[in-house]
Amino acid sequence: MKLTRFLHRFALAALLALTVAPALAETPAEHDARMVWWRDARFGLFIHWGVYSVPAGEWNGKTNYAEWFLEETHMPVSQYEKFAQQFNPVKFDAKAWVAMAKNAGMKYIVITSKHHDGFGMFRSDLTDWCIKSTPFPRDPLKELAAACHDAGIKLCFYYSIMDWHHPDWGTRRAWNDKAPKTPPDMDRYVAYMKGQLKELLTRYGPIGILWFDGEWESPWTHDRGVDLYNYVRSLQPQIIINNRVGKARAGMNGMDKGNERIGDYGTPEQEIPPTGFGPGVDWESCMTMNNHWGYNKNDQHWKSSTTLIRNLIDCASKGGNYLLNIGPTSEGLFPAPSVERLAEIGAWMKVNHEAIYDTTASPFPKLAWGRATQKPGRIYLEVFDWPADGRLVVPLASPVEKAYLLDGKTPLTVETTAEGKIVHVPAASPTSAAGVVVLEINGKPQAL
Repeated sequence: MKLTRFLHRFALAALLALTVAPALAETPAEHDARMVWWRDARFGLFIHWGVYSVPAGEWNGKTNYAEWFLEETHMPVSQYEKFAQQFNPVKFDAKAWVAMAKNAGMKYIVITSKHHDGFGMFRSDLTDWCIKSTPFPRDPLKELAAACHDAGIKLCFYYSIMDWHHPDWGTRRAWNDKAPKTPPDMDRYVAYMKGQLKELLTRYGPIGILWFDGEWESPWTHDRGVDLYNYVRSLQPQIIINNRVGKARAGMNGMDKGNERIGDYGTPEQEIPPTGFGPGVDWESCMTMNNHWGYNKNDQHWKSSTTLIRNLIDCASKGGNYLLNIGPTSEGLFPAPSVERLAEIGAWMKVNHEAIYDTTASPFPKLAWGRATQKPGRIYLEVFDWPADGRLVVPLASPVEKAYLLDGKTPLTVETTAEGKIVHVPAASPTSAAGVVVLEINGKPQAL
């Protein structure tokens, strides 16, 4: 028995030695080249989907659950596993999902390949706790990969470091009644996790982002984060990895503090920074359409399309990306209010996408009436509060060579005053969400 245990640990150690990647050297220019598509994209779709969509947020008279169902109810794992038998997304249509994202103006999709409950939304060879345990005979991630490839959308995977289901995750839950009585073994868990990540990064083609989460519990360490970052990039060197692979994230603010920083960008959650983080800092705000990430049938607190469009503009104006979430049903459908909002965002983006894609942060510290983005030679003024007197005051010292509405390129006149530039605009905004005025200038903009 002792010999068997020794041989098992020896084999595990050998596996770990093989999967630890060497430190990766990268010049600033190489890093920037790897980040180009992400910085240009500005807008992505987050999808939280798993067996937690079966109870649809409701259990024992309470209606506030979603993707944290297993943790918040303390349901025995053996009971929770039965939801897999009811998860049968027969209405799932990868092409339709991708088309809705693309029509909304989104450039990438991040989907939960495995959330904190440990359930894999792919056909893993390393566990039965995945889509194999459901009546659904297909692989959703494989179909999404094909649809994204055809549509020119970057497919990205969310993967939870923390795992409430796996017996070797270091802070094993008391209600995990499927776990053995032996203590958890984090080295064994990491080997399992790396095995799943290898499946994800070798079966579905090039992946844009590996979006980690669940790193805050004590079993995860900075050193493990460095090793995992290097391992993932050894499989796909051009992949982008968020900062939740490490331990430096400071709460929902999402940005790193201290010296133990790992990952390629920060991840504010459910908030947009008041002023951004300055040049050279990459970040992405992930936010929900209602109050939950996973599907909750009782949550009808939907943000308006105007709010969602302005959130996108706000992120871009501060040099960040906007990752907007949808929680599909267990049948594989986007909730109808989500579909409506994607279409309405898409209608705005069809006209105004130039003011979002491949832009950098506003040259103005603050604007009373809205936001601004810029490209070389152009400033885009996203006007939330359209001036009733037709005089848009812009605190700009630079000469303006040309001004027009992005909607139809209607020419506008500009005068110079002590306040800056006064752009004379029509009486009504082209859109209630945000009309966009374009100023063409020479050189870098000089704000007053």
